[in-house]
Amino acid sequence: MRLLHTMIRVGDLERSIDFYTQVLGMRLLRRKDYPDGRFTLAFVGYGEESENTVIELTWNWDTDHYDLGDGFGHLAIEVDDVYAAAEKIREKGGKIIREPGPMNAGSTIIAFVEDPDGYQIELLAPKMAS
Repeated sequence: MRLLHTMIRVGDLERSIDFYTQVLGMRLLRRKDYPDGRFTLAFVGYGEESENTVIELTWNWDTDHYDLGDGFGHLAIEVDDVYAAAEKIREKGGKIIREPGPMNAGSTIIAFVEDPDGYQIELLAPKMAS
């Protein structure tokens, strides 16, 4: 078994694709409209779906906003340097909602960015072998 993708609903598909590709550096892997259902699916990620877990962006044509609720936490992305990644994201117009630094009650360096729909994305440095 393997985890294939995580689906999130977005209010503006083009804005979300732009954020995940231009700000976070993912690639648009595939996209398909479903006119009978009035929705579009777009898959973004850092590598091919056959070998990587990706994000499915679901855009329901008649909905431009979602309440995120309190059950969802965040997505997490491993980066080589949390400080540099956060600065690059900021330079590209991304919203940093937690500046890089040690996590609460720990030493792992993290940061958080928010996508255009309010989903939080944690940036983490690679774990060191123990």
